[in-house]
Amino acid sequence: MTQDELSAWFVDEVLPLEPVLERFLRRNWRDVDEIADLRQEVYARVFDGCAHSRPDSAQAFVLSTARNLLIDRARRAQIVSIETYADMDALTPTVDHLSPERHSAARSELRLLQAALNLLPLRCREVIELRKIEGLSQREVATRMGITEDTVERQVSKGVRALALALLQTGAGSQEKKSESTPHRAGRALS
Repeated sequence: MTQDELSAWFVDEVLPLEPVLERFLRRNWRDVDEIADLRQEVYARVFDGCAHSRPDSAQAFVLSTARNLLIDRARRAQIVSIETYADMDALTPTVDHLSPERHSAARSELRLLQAALNLLPLRCREVIELRKIEGLSQREVATRMGITEDTVERQVSKGVRALALALLQTGAGSQEKKSESTPHRAGRALS
């Protein structure tokens, strides 16, 4: 990747994440005066880290970089207060125990998603499953399916739009709307 391509990617993908990064830093670092310096350090690390290849998710990469920077700063501090140590525990994800209601709602949403996936054309569905469910890269999907990366990108875009439309039609209305919507409506979004 050339320096110009990297700079363009950084401006398009990373800089718009500044509000998200600011919130993350303010929530997880007690010295508000250091936030601007921390943000710049994150930007520098992200820019250097992406010099050879771009991550699949700019937001995930930026927030992981910020988390690692905060941990590095806490480790380097001469005196680590109990408060800082407690803050680092807050950065690690906690196990979210599902209540029976949440479990039931999640199952229902999963059924809706499966129904929407089944409405997609075969190749589009396969691309979505490989890319979004199995987590393969665009290049890996293209290689596995024997298609171009451009085709993968178009199929993902088309599939995600169709899934969103299908889920909106089946999940956002009342029971009457659900019974009135027909499977072929989501298929029209693919045309």
